[in-house]
Amino acid sequence: MSYWIFTINPGSTSTKTALFKNHTCIYESTVRHNTDAILQLPSLASQLPLRLAAIEQSIENGLTQAGLSDLSAIDAFVGRGGLMRPLASGTYAINAAMVADLVSNRYGVHASNLGAPIALDLAHQYQKLAVIVDPVTVDEMIPIARYTGLPQFKRHSIFHALNHKAIARAVAVRLNRPYPELNIVIAHLGGGISVAAHRQGLVIDVNNALEEGPFSPERAGTIPTLQLLDAVESGLYTMKELRGMLVGRGGLLAYTGTADAKAIEAAATDDPAKLELIEAMAFQISKAIGAMATTLHGKLDAIVLTGGLAYSPLLTRLIQDAVQFLAPIMIIPGENEMQAMAEGAFRVLTGQEMAKEYIREE
Repeated sequence: MSYWIFTINPGSTSTKTALFKNHTCIYESTVRHNTDAILQLPSLASQLPLRLAAIEQSIENGLTQAGLSDLSAIDAFVGRGGLMRPLASGTYAINAAMVADLVSNRYGVHASNLGAPIALDLAHQYQKLAVIVDPVTVDEMIPIARYTGLPQFKRHSIFHALNHKAIARAVAVRLNRPYPELNIVIAHLGGGISVAAHRQGLVIDVNNALEEGPFSPERAGTIPTLQLLDAVESGLYTMKELRGMLVGRGGLLAYTGTADAKAIEAAATDDPAKLELIEAMAFQISKAIGAMATTLHGKLDAIVLTGGLAYSPLLTRLIQDAVQFLAPIMIIPGENEMQAMAEGAFRVLTGQEMAKEYIREE
């Protein structure tokens, strides 16, 4: 039996959509929104009508290409999971409690918070399944991984869970073993970088991709705390400026003025400073992989490099040279978010997985 699945992935000034027939993508589109129109809106939630109207043509084009008459033929609508309370990995039915947390930005502001409300709005018209899959707040960390050194602070699990879990399942297929039997270190290398220890189906430790770990094309990663405090006290920067330096204007962008890793790598052939920068990023990623290997007591079935930066031959070679003594290395480039979202819905539609219920924290 065939199932039609429609996925929605909102970004800051765009919304990606895709139509799948089972696992096969039939149509995909990126709708660019008017930046000025978005900036004039008072809140993230107020963007919902604008975004829904903007993707109408994309929806119509997808249906036409698939030979479907209208949205009633769609079996499931999948929204990108936004910032919400810590959750176990899995596929979650979108309900009023989830939407309330997302549109109120209870756990933080991010465009992905609009994925679930848009999916529910479309699904509600035809009484179809509406779900999210492995949001960024998936939390399977073991208790000792949460310690920081100060009781007032603890480490939080915020990472690229959607791609991590999809890649882990793909690795399990390649190795012909169940994911819950494997020990894997996966490094997601993109605009943000998250390196995680997957132990028998659970991510027992991972760097918070917003504030820890290796620097990335646009994030600073772990920063020396006393130097950061000195910068706060200097009065040279506002708190808003410092936050922007850490997330959004850090990493490669801060050093070179561009977050285009491909362009930096191309220039590195004739520019020793840019080559050293790529080497430094690889050095930090390799250290993070080694650290995660220790949480698995060195018993690894594989190390996996994924995400957009995994297309880089220079970066991946540098990392391979540093960590290949630990375990076999697989390179599975790309983020494949839409595919992972569709596969989560497919597992629910085919009875391989039960959709979980989202319950609000009191």
